[in-house]
Amino acid sequence: MAKATRRYVCRECGASYPKWRGFCDACGVADSVEEEAVIARPRAFGVVQGGKAKPAAMTDLSVQTLDEPRRSTGMGELDRVLGGGLVRASAVLIGGDPGIGKSTLLLQAAARLAGAGGHVVYVSGEEATAQIAMRARRLGVDGAAVKVANANALGEIMAALEENDPPDLLIIDSIQTVFSEGLDSAPGTVAQVRACGHELVQYAKRSGAAVFLVGHVTKEGQIAGPRVLEHMVDTVLYFEGDRSHHFRILRSVKNRFGAADEIGVFEMAEQGLIETPNPSALFLGDRDEPVAGTAIFAGMEGSRPILVEIQALVAPSPLATPRRAVVGWDSGRLAMILAVLDTRLGLSLGQNEVYLNVAGGLRITEPAADLAVAGALLSSVSGQPLAPGTVVFGEIGLSGAVRRVARAEARMKEAAKLGFERAILPAGSEGRDLLKVTEIGGLDRLLSLFPLDDG
Repeated sequence: MAKATRRYVCRECGASYPKWRGFCDACGVADSVEEEAVIARPRAFGVVQGGKAKPAAMTDLSVQTLDEPRRSTGMGELDRVLGGGLVRASAVLIGGDPGIGKSTLLLQAAARLAGAGGHVVYVSGEEATAQIAMRARRLGVDGAAVKVANANALGEIMAALEENDPPDLLIIDSIQTVFSEGLDSAPGTVAQVRACGHELVQYAKRSGAAVFLVGHVTKEGQIAGPRVLEHMVDTVLYFEGDRSHHFRILRSVKNRFGAADEIGVFEMAEQGLIETPNPSALFLGDRDEPVAGTAIFAGMEGSRPILVEIQALVAPSPLATPRRAVVGWDSGRLAMILAVLDTRLGLSLGQNEVYLNVAGGLRITEPAADLAVAGALLSSVSGQPLAPGTVVFGEIGLSGAVRRVARAEARMKEAAKLGFERAILPAGSEGRDLLKVTEIGGLDRLLSLFPLDDG
């Protein structure tokens, strides 16, 4: 007879413990261990009730593959992040802050795919069908042949799917609201998210439908629920953006069928999300005269080159511990750059307040931004702006040497396309014939571009 037991599982990483504890030993997150019920079914390994298990079919690498073309969602930026479009039998997890536009993006994609003859099913556990229709009317897609339903029970969802032909695209909004009737835990708990996610991923593999799962995020910005959910799916996307800005970024952090770290850029408007094929122009904005403390960074987001303005302000501090404020970049990386400038160039920035901002709300993670940050800091200290029409990129080592970065030619081509004429870049970089270049081998060469007052 089945015996009900209890165990305690971390909602962040899925680690299991026999007793409750205040923090998870596996991931170190505090107050993340929750209780869940487990049905223990003693059974021999590899044997199902009533007989032996069916053996798995074995083959070799010469098996015939599915060379079917990807199906476009009708949104070029979404297709770019997915690696070229929807892949049959794939599972995609998309997360983002509440109200950032996840449901709007997926409803627009569903409507365009349905308009191209695709069979699309949209299941919402958070909105009634009348509310979905109201949003579709606001977006101007209420005439699309998208099948919508409001359901939370996994059994009801699966029964409706099995009664009809498999859709080309199935959207579950959101996975935290779906619950399995076989578990007595509440929706959104570790057990429910894991069980429902597994069942929907298996349905995608079995039926050939592409499945989108919408996930809530924690206050740290990570998708809520066990990490095993991210391992189950083929693609993990994050929808990012600052509500004070009108653009949104869809970023791929895992993709079995395309490049990771690819981004798609959208602009939020009254009629929904509008694709932005040239995001560099959006992030740069209007630039009239060069200003001290700014530098244009030529970066890479996946396979896409993007130009963005980095702003720095160095000011005297009346405090014993000067402030360090960073928006859009790693604060630890800024501390390293400041330490290198102080040690290798003899600058006394430790007693100054330092503010760094990536304009437009974009978050930069690649080390190639080091040289642009250093240039913006030196420009702020000296009061001397960079020459007009100049882009900067390069990685700085602890020795003060400037190292080459990947895809330099693509960065230069993007800058030339937008009218930039000069580049400050590491020595020996490729594509040097595209712009007038100033090669930087060390920070002392960069400092010579910004004459400082003796005082």
